[in-house]
Amino acid sequence: MDIDQANQLAVERILQSQPVLIGVARAGEVIPGMHKNLILHAGPPIDWPRMSGPLRGAVIGGLIFEGLARDEREAVALIERGEVTFAPCHHHQAVGPMAGVTTASMPVYIVENKTFGNCAFSGLNEGYGKVLRYGAYSEDVLARLRWLRDVCAPILGKALELAGGVDMKTLIAQQLQMGDEGHNRNKAGSSLFARLLAPHIVRTGAKTEDVAAVLTYLAENDLAVLNPVMAACKATMDAAHGIEGSTVVTCMARNGTDFGIRVSGLGDTWFTAPAEIPVGLFFPGFRQEDANPDIGDSTITETAGIGAFAMAAAPAIVKFVGGTPQMALESTLEMYEITVAENPHFTIPQLDFRGTPTGIDIRKVVKTGITPRVNTGIAHRQPGIGQIGAGLVRPPMVCFEEALRAFAARIAMG
Repeated sequence: MDIDQANQLAVERILQSQPVLIGVARAGEVIPGMHKNLILHAGPPIDWPRMSGPLRGAVIGGLIFEGLARDEREAVALIERGEVTFAPCHHHQAVGPMAGVTTASMPVYIVENKTFGNCAFSGLNEGYGKVLRYGAYSEDVLARLRWLRDVCAPILGKALELAGGVDMKTLIAQQLQMGDEGHNRNKAGSSLFARLLAPHIVRTGAKTEDVAAVLTYLAENDLAVLNPVMAACKATMDAAHGIEGSTVVTCMARNGTDFGIRVSGLGDTWFTAPAEIPVGLFFPGFRQEDANPDIGDSTITETAGIGAFAMAAAPAIVKFVGGTPQMALESTLEMYEITVAENPHFTIPQLDFRGTPTGIDIRKVVKTGITPRVNTGIAHRQPGIGQIGAGLVRPPMVCFEEALRAFAARIAMG
């Protein structure tokens, strides 16, 4: 088939996907290839010497959480002896926000693409403040992780079982209608998520104080649904990967040092370049100079056609990431120029219910000079400090140029 036909097939798989959140389990029990000494991280592959501050901090915290090290010194020594293996979440059907660190005993959401049978995984959202995903690993951070693993995850898992799962495609469609864009603004989606699970949470048979704590966790965390949304987008985009002749981007991800993309028709090759530093609004006491380069797997949302691609649906997000409501509208309109299709399931009221721009085409990116828009949280350069703001960023154009050159070479070879 020709390129346009291949891209049409890729988009059809995106649109036909039906991601359903079916459960919660420990990573080591469900993620393919997961083992005790494996640390999964966000973005393309990277080794310890090149890791940024937030990612290093999250890795250290993950090793302490797993009981492989007692403190930073022991964790670093373990790494330097070569006793820790690193791999991208994306290499194991998973995604992780910001640092993205996932270890064997951490609980993960399980999302199944009912149409194509593939699964994707993402950890539970820690909430706000000092958290592992921003590189913090103090005792209160680790205590929170233990609570998520030992108390919250079993209750959520049982509630999902009682509920028969959550249709993530429908939830995402609804949250876009309610003022979210699915990446940095998930107020409506998290409320929907809590409403769907609450009746089942109270029927789990768990202790009253634990039920109350889980309901409070959902009520106070406007990003609670982000992680299952990311897994839903991952399951969707994986179904569109591996189509010979397709120039559709199926993955965009950052590790705090590099930004990388993968393309449907180019196998599992990463095309990378130095990550840009997001520009946006900062919390009191922090400045642009404190910001770490772009980090996280949450750009899977933009890859799937929501996030910054759906900013027109969420004009209020500009109070968090900067800009104006008009800019939010223009962001979505611009993305139609570099995509293959519109998603009729994810519609935007502000655009007369036009479908979100879907299926980034590397040819269009290079031809127009327009790179995908991304809205994101901003991490401090140093580990342990955490989120310092939120803003906007774009991938380096060189990622798309290199991918297009590789695609042309592949065609030339027949």
